[in-house]
Amino acid sequence: FVLSLSKPVLSDAAGGVEWGGTEVDPRFEREDTYMSVLTITEAAADRMKQLLAGRDAPAAGLRLGTSTQGCSGLMYKLDFVDAPEPTDEVVEHDGVTLYIDSQSLMYLTGSEMDWQEDTFSTGFTFTNPNEKGRCGCGESFTV
Repeated sequence: FVLSLSKPVLSDAAGGVEWGGTEVDPRFEREDTYMSVLTITEAAADRMKQLLAGRDAPAAGLRLGTSTQGCSGLMYKLDFVDAPEPTDEVVEHDGVTLYIDSQSLMYLTGSEMDWQEDTFSTGFTFTNPNEKGRCGCGESFTV
């Protein structure tokens, strides 16, 4: 969104003061005030591109959501998207489109999605400021 705050403009009509029109305060009309719901790292975008390229059928992108599973209550869920839902939040980064399930939006806002590979585990990781705790295995979280 573009944050644009307006202030009233005074005009002198026939000796009096009237309210009329609005003038946008230039301090608040900025295209760069948009904050993405979720940040995608370069590593995550590269892995998402690989997944999409390796699929037999073309996909519109990937959908990120949460499901009620695990010992802490919620798990991250990632699927291919053939047709986006009208209520999906769209996050685009480096040529990749990620659709966020509208019901999961409140749990994911402000998160960072990354792809990590090490000796013992490989996968998408999430740094989520909404998390209040995780289960011992790290597969599920609570808000």
